[in-house]
Parts: sequence; structure tokens; C-alpha cells
Amino acid sequence: MFGGACFLVGGNMAVGVTGSDLMVRPGPEKFEDALTRPHARPMDFTGHPMKGFVFVEAEGIATDSSLADWVERGASFSKSLLAK
Repeated sequence: MFGGACFLVGGNMAVGVTGSDLMVRPGPEKFEDALTRPHARPMDFTGHPMKGFVFVEAEGIATDSSLADWVERGASFSKSLLAK
């Protein structure tokens, strides 16, 4: 879909890697909160932001704990969806 590796939970996209960015799917309800985090921005690889998805720059996942936090955000939303 976006030219990178993607990780699924229950068949639903949770996180992915494209270039040096981590793509995270926190979901529409937690999207705005995710954007308040350092180094996060709307996912816009098509030129149009996709609500519910964010890109996190490498600086935002530089520590194990920050990476784990972002992965958990994506996995948590994916777990809330019906499995495919």
C-alpha cells in the first residue's frame, strides 16, 4: 500500500515502516492526541492526510520505550477491530 513493511494485528494494520518513518494507526478517536506527541505528523503519503494514521519521525522512536509506546498505540487500536 505505501511501499514499506507493515505489521498486522488480527489482520488489521497496526504499524508499518516507510523510509525512516514509523506509520502508526492509533485510530480516529486517538488521532488528535497522537499528533500532540513530538515528531508525529499526519500520514500524508498520497498528498492527503489520512485521519487515524500518523507518521512518526525517527527521532520520535529513538528509544526502546518510545518505540514500544507507539507500537502499543497501533496494536491497541487494531485489537479493537474485528479480526479479518
